[in-house]
Amino acid sequence: MEQTDFKQINSIFNRQLSNVDLAFKRYLYNEIDWDTRLIGIRGARGVGKTTLLLQYIKENFKDKSKVIWASLDNLWFKNHRLEDFVEYIYNHGVTTIFLDEVHKLDDWALYLKNFYDSYPDLKIVYTGSSMLEIDNSKVDLSRRQVLYTLGNMSFREYLNFVGALKYNALTLEQILNDHVNIAMDITSQIKVFPLFEKYLHNGCYPFFVEAKNNYLLQLNSVIQLVIESDMPSVMDVTYSTVEKIKRLLMLIVSNVPFVPNITKLAQILESSRDNCLKMLYALDKANIISLLTKQTKSYKHLASPEKVYLNNPNLMYALSGNVDLGNIRETFFFNQLQHFTDVVMPNQGDFFVDGKYLFEVGGMSKTFDQIKNIPNSFLVQDDMEVGFGNRIPLWLFGFLY
Repeated sequence: MEQTDFKQINSIFNRQLSNVDLAFKRYLYNEIDWDTRLIGIRGARGVGKTTLLLQYIKENFKDKSKVIWASLDNLWFKNHRLEDFVEYIYNHGVTTIFLDEVHKLDDWALYLKNFYDSYPDLKIVYTGSSMLEIDNSKVDLSRRQVLYTLGNMSFREYLNFVGALKYNALTLEQILNDHVNIAMDITSQIKVFPLFEKYLHNGCYPFFVEAKNNYLLQLNSVIQLVIESDMPSVMDVTYSTVEKIKRLLMLIVSNVPFVPNITKLAQILESSRDNCLKMLYALDKANIISLLTKQTKSYKHLASPEKVYLNNPNLMYALSGNVDLGNIRETFFFNQLQHFTDVVMPNQGDFFVDGKYLFEVGGMSKTFDQIKNIPNSFLVQDDMEVGFGNRIPLWLFGFLY
């Protein structure tokens, strides 16, 4: 590869770097062990993985000749081989390479393994917009890499992002044991309800700032891109199957929380039961839907889910013209907890968390009737600024990360 070839991709890197803002960083930024030789960061499209990489570069590399960032969905890689690119930058003193959108490259995991083995003093950080393909890799990188997952923005992050409030993340135990004092502290600084309503509508993905009034339209386009582009590259599916996945998603959207009868669903989609389950779990891993199961969810053993939610409230507004308030509440709660806790479907109540906490989610009129006399049971209530006893405001669970 010639210097003139490299100059083009390096110019793109410098342009992107100059435009990145350091004012707000996603929660994962400070959790990553950046000294690890091979780091993978997976997550849904639009959650801010590229910005996270560029922020780290801008803040930590005074000598920019030692580092390079490149997105593998750039047309430059259509007529330049990645192995030639890595060989060139390594020979010219680069010590750390950041590769975005690795799922755009066939056999990407094999490339990473070879780079890791062939350049023992080269650090590699990569991202993949599709969680599906990273998990489905045929090459075992587990002994070499540390893999992180970046979820959508929490309510706490949203408040920080819009400049309303900076507040440390809370543990679930802190919320359960001290929610009254915490809620009083937060509500003394901000008016929670208007900000919470805005977050539910358009605050789960950082690109809402740039998209402005077109945010929900752009989010809809992101969902289509995942189904039409990412999934076929992972599942090797036909056009017909892609259309079935779209149809399945719209069936879910019109009935959330969806209580699936897999046999009937397979008949509607003119598919087998196994393929129907595979489509559901594919949508789940793509962070488009969330499956609530009786036992801890496993992608190796596909059990029929008890309920199907959209992954977060913003997707509800983007995909449906009829958004149910009760469903919004449950979707928000499930979304905020599932990133760091084990959430399953209980026999009583709405959600059973970490094998010991039972939650019933609802409005101000919700009572303990369904979960009375059960240890470690809590009511999670909307339209409540400050709770009392085992009644906790819904919005406060947005401070978990």
